[in-house]
Amino acid sequence: MFLYILGLLLLWFAHRWFKESKRVSNKGDKHVYITGCDTGFGHLLAKHLDALGFRVIAGCYTEKGENELKKASSDRLTTLHLDVSDSVSVGQARALIKTLVGEKGLWAVVNNAGISVPGAPTDWLTVEDYKGLLAVNLVGVIDVTLSVLPLIKKARGRVVNVSSVFGRISLFGGPYGVSKYGVEAFNDSLRLNLAPFGVKVLCIEPGFFRTNVTDPQIIKENGKRLWDRLPQDVKDDYGENYVERALQTLVAKCQLLTDDDLMKVIYCMEHAVTAVHPRTRYSPGWDAKFIWLPLSYMPSFVTDSLVLKFSPKINVSMF
Repeated sequence: MFLYILGLLLLWFAHRWFKESKRVSNKGDKHVYITGCDTGFGHLLAKHLDALGFRVIAGCYTEKGENELKKASSDRLTTLHLDVSDSVSVGQARALIKTLVGEKGLWAVVNNAGISVPGAPTDWLTVEDYKGLLAVNLVGVIDVTLSVLPLIKKARGRVVNVSSVFGRISLFGGPYGVSKYGVEAFNDSLRLNLAPFGVKVLCIEPGFFRTNVTDPQIIKENGKRLWDRLPQDVKDDYGENYVERALQTLVAKCQLLTDDDLMKVIYCMEHAVTAVHPRTRYSPGWDAKFIWLPLSYMPSFVTDSLVLKFSPKINVSMF
């Protein structure tokens, strides 16, 4: 019985590997639109897909980002200015893309653009802290996608949305997780809506990688800034030296979990764009696979107790 089950598992893995190894043809005729290409994942993906022979359309927020990408890429790659939080900018980009792709349509859009700020207790924040980030990370994803959706449908292409493990489990307060949960919901509904048209919708959910969101200096500066602006009664709720203890714990855990190899994410993005049979979801990072995703499937009382156990303690008598 054991050998029978083992044989079935091996057969299933072999079938899956063979199926996922197939790649699309005619890469030189396929346009891929990537947002957030100034730095990080977007910058690396634009260069990577360009090297593979795709016609990359790279949206950059700054002129510097455009210039640096052009220097590192072939003449197949086109850059354009893009502010995903500005519908006028998104519309202008769409007009240029329509001209570039012509009747073939757009093979893929990769919604990579986003901003990330370290989490903080919710009662440290204001609604303005949420609005700016949601405008980029959630509304921007929706706006960009809707702007090119007719072109994607024409090519029977695909939409690749970059979420996070923190779109599956929420460990911190703040707008980042809220935005990623929103991306997950948009991704899931879009996948179902576009399936009849032959359009694939995929989601990338990275764990901790060495980006701005895990930068120790940024974490410390943001935490101190938020603490300093709090009214005294809120500070009293958390107790003396809370922010120092909390930041020390957060930085230590981020350093322990952070992966330096950004190409793990890029290879997942590449597969989502190039595979004939892409996966519905990708979870790059060992922490995503072995910590955060398993936790996300557990009952809330289990995850709550574990998170609270390893969180900085609030040393106040009223709690």
